[in-house]
Amino acid sequence: MRFDLMTGGIPLRGVPDLVAAADGAGFSGLVLAEAGRTAYLAAAVAAAMPSRLDLLTGVAVAFPRSPMVTAATAWELAEASDGRFRLGLGTQVRAHVERRYDAPFDPPGPRLREYVLALRAIFRAFRGEEPLEFLGEHYRFSLLPAMWSPGPIAAADPPVDVAAVNPWMLRMAGEVADGVHVHPLNHPTYLRETVLPNLAEGAARSGRDIGDLEVIVPCFIIPGDDEAERSRWRDMARLQVAFYGSTPNYGFIFDQLGRDGTTARIREHQKAGDLAGMASVIDDELLASFVVEGPWDALGGLIRDRYEGLATRVVHYFAGMDAAADPASLSRWAAVAREVTAPGP
Repeated sequence: MRFDLMTGGIPLRGVPDLVAAADGAGFSGLVLAEAGRTAYLAAAVAAAMPSRLDLLTGVAVAFPRSPMVTAATAWELAEASDGRFRLGLGTQVRAHVERRYDAPFDPPGPRLREYVLALRAIFRAFRGEEPLEFLGEHYRFSLLPAMWSPGPIAAADPPVDVAAVNPWMLRMAGEVADGVHVHPLNHPTYLRETVLPNLAEGAARSGRDIGDLEVIVPCFIIPGDDEAERSRWRDMARLQVAFYGSTPNYGFIFDQLGRDGTTARIREHQKAGDLAGMASVIDDELLASFVVEGPWDALGGLIRDRYEGLATRVVHYFAGMDAAADPASLSRWAAVAREVTAPGP
């Protein structure tokens, strides 16, 4: 199992210190979120540094960029990082794609599936394996003169992972992608009953096994040897679960825990602008389903126990927040990282 650090929104000048600190603490990779800042530029800075860290966009918004632009960017990042780069893509939501990016959104699932297939065709054309001829419903590519192609690289084609929540998207990820970015709003029942079976079904469609896929799972981790230390992270996790849980399409994740109606209750407070009320819906028992909480010397074992057999990469969702301001704070995670990433029996 690998143990990654999620980060995003940091100035490019802060990336070198973050890479050095995460590498020194024993993290396996950096998962670069795309929020207010692009994930690709941070990945480029990190790729140019001497490091053993994998670099994952987690996730970049697909539709505002042509697959050709994304393919060329991923190609150069794979080359610069000596094959340590993984391209993670997601649909985002309609409002952002149409109103923030002024890009087409519908139909999001089939469009993203075709996007991934277009990337594969473009990668083959970059290598000179075949002429570029991809004629899909949403994307069409048929021109790549030699002078406009980056040409072959020593690294393998960058793996393509997609973000997925519902069964259809998970099956699509299993069929055409190299891995899946599971939503941060997850719990072991959801992973066991929804994620893995649908990934396996999709993988079988393309003659593959689920063992061929990366299952990348973010985790809300609450560390601390006393209540004062844990309370800050617990409050943050409670609000984050409520924020994500306000999305109607994610309501079934609560339903799997026997908490039907949770999303509706969160949305009542959300409509009133009541953040504290939103968080209050997530009581301690419900929160425990979405977090790993414990003293520092037990965290590594708790993370392994929770995700063994369910994830290939566990992503620490919160640590990047502190690390952006103080990269040295990551040193405390070294023992946890060693235990999580230790070879199994």
